[in-house]
Amino acid sequence: MFPLLVIIAGVTGTVLMSIVMYFIHARGWANADMIRAIGSLVTRRYENSVLPGLLLHLTAGVLFAIPYLLVLRGAGVVHPLHLISVGLALGTFHGAAMIFVLMALAEKHPVPQFQKASLDVAWAHVVGHMAYGAGVGLVAAFLGSKFGWLTVA
Repeated sequence: MFPLLVIIAGVTGTVLMSIVMYFIHARGWANADMIRAIGSLVTRRYENSVLPGLLLHLTAGVLFAIPYLLVLRGAGVVHPLHLISVGLALGTFHGAAMIFVLMALAEKHPVPQFQKASLDVAWAHVVGHMAYGAGVGLVAAFLGSKFGWLTVA
């Protein structure tokens, strides 16, 4: 049942992250259109980047759920609120690490509007990854025990 838990946790976290990033972008707080930024790495164009970006983002979200869930289980965290909190902390660290990747690679992006990674873009990614981690922790908290993967208090 672990693969199903990974898929549900990864998709849930990715959807939450995408919503947060879209909200930040739509409000004009930062250029946080991450789905198009990822997709245009493949298509090399902004116009046809949504579908590839969404597929790549969901795939990465499912794959990253594996280490998140393994850390949650390995840490012996069992209380639902603690699972969500540790997921949030993991997302914070993940987002902070992504700042370095973003800053290092932004200038090489094929689409000009994604070639500048400012501080507001960096913080948007941290907040987005926090939502992802909280989502993975939420799924672990409410489905981990039902799937026999985790004993929840």
